[in-house]
Amino acid sequence: MKRLLVANRGEIAVRIIRAARDLGISTVAVHSTADTDALHVRLADAAVEIGPPPAGKSYLVADTIVGAALSAGADAVHPGYGFLSERAGFAASVVDAGLTFVGPDAAVIDRMGDKVRARQVAAAAGVPTVPGTPGGVDDVAAAVAAAAEIGYPIMLKAAAGGGGRGIRVVEDEAGLRTAFPSASKEAASAFGDGRMYLERFVRRARHVEVQVLGDGTDVVHLFERECSLQRRRQKMVEEALAPGIDPGVREAMTAAAVRLAREAGYRSAGTVEFLVDDETREFFFIEMNTRIQVEHPTTELVTGIDLVAEQLRIAAGEPLRHAQAGIDARGCAIEFRICAEDPARGFLPAPGRVGRLVLPAGPWVRVDTWLEPEVTVPPFYDSLLAKVVVWGEDRETAVRRSRRALAEFAVEGVPTTAGLFTEILDQRWFATGEFHTGTLEQWWSEREERTA
Repeated sequence: MKRLLVANRGEIAVRIIRAARDLGISTVAVHSTADTDALHVRLADAAVEIGPPPAGKSYLVADTIVGAALSAGADAVHPGYGFLSERAGFAASVVDAGLTFVGPDAAVIDRMGDKVRARQVAAAAGVPTVPGTPGGVDDVAAAVAAAAEIGYPIMLKAAAGGGGRGIRVVEDEAGLRTAFPSASKEAASAFGDGRMYLERFVRRARHVEVQVLGDGTDVVHLFERECSLQRRRQKMVEEALAPGIDPGVREAMTAAAVRLAREAGYRSAGTVEFLVDDETREFFFIEMNTRIQVEHPTTELVTGIDLVAEQLRIAAGEPLRHAQAGIDARGCAIEFRICAEDPARGFLPAPGRVGRLVLPAGPWVRVDTWLEPEVTVPPFYDSLLAKVVVWGEDRETAVRRSRRALAEFAVEGVPTTAGLFTEILDQRWFATGEFHTGTLEQWWSEREERTA
């Protein structure tokens, strides 16, 4: 691998370019006309303009990106996360053009990106799954019949994708009949497939994911991350390792993730996601993300392993460099996703011109960002500005360091979610690690009522 095209923008493009440079790999950035002067464009060795600002006319046009790679003399493409990262067709088109795709094979992306087929892989690997439909359903009548067997409450999910799109929780048949059409329409718009998947809804569930690395033959895990603090199915705070997880559950869950990835013939970095029942301590496979995750820095800080660099090495044909026995997790790392959103206005995205900017620094504080003073936050893309990630020798130290880091973060010109995280750190349920996937939204709702 000599020259890598990064098929993304923002902080993840910056992250990938830096990892490639550390390995002596030349980089090519792509950019819409809105990102002409962006940091990732300036950091790369070369850049190619791929279209106007809307992602559907630039970052999501696979043929244009493959063409840019060929014209720039790249021999590999890294998709980052989002955009085309989990599109099997894009991975196939990269390979068909004679280039290396930094990620799993297209067939694996296709199989693991479909929740129904992913469940079949899990079953073959002996990994427990949440009770649900054996296949996708495409009409209300079939959904009602399936729900009667599974039992309410039911969670509706898009069979062909994730990221919180198409998800609905329904309590009864009337709710299912109402929710199904809109959820199916949302799924069809996001993934080109309106089939829905039904599964039992676990009321007090924790969302815990296991990071894996595979080279197509062998697979190792890099322990787990806690991802339960979510708003509208979108993660806001993550940490490694997951607080309060019983060591026996951790051992069983990480072993299950490795079995599943081996069954899939997985190559590259990937994440196996589980629900952990807060009451019974049972864990269930829910999906696999066949890409690098937004929250990957937490794993890097506790293990000392550069996940993006490992992706590049594996894609270049190297075998795994790390044996399971040699991978240790030390301390606690917490990540805060700081977005250009206004919590006081229902988390309304707030693009605009940035003025003064102060990023936290100091021992064991990491900031992954594309942000610079005097830049414009465009309205066309995800509102993520920066990821503030801290490490401590234990969770208490990490929490204290988080308060310090968030207090240092300052951006003028656009509202951000930074202040919200400071409030979260002060909550008893955060300090004790006693939370689940519904905790953050319940707290925010009660907070809104108190301040109304």
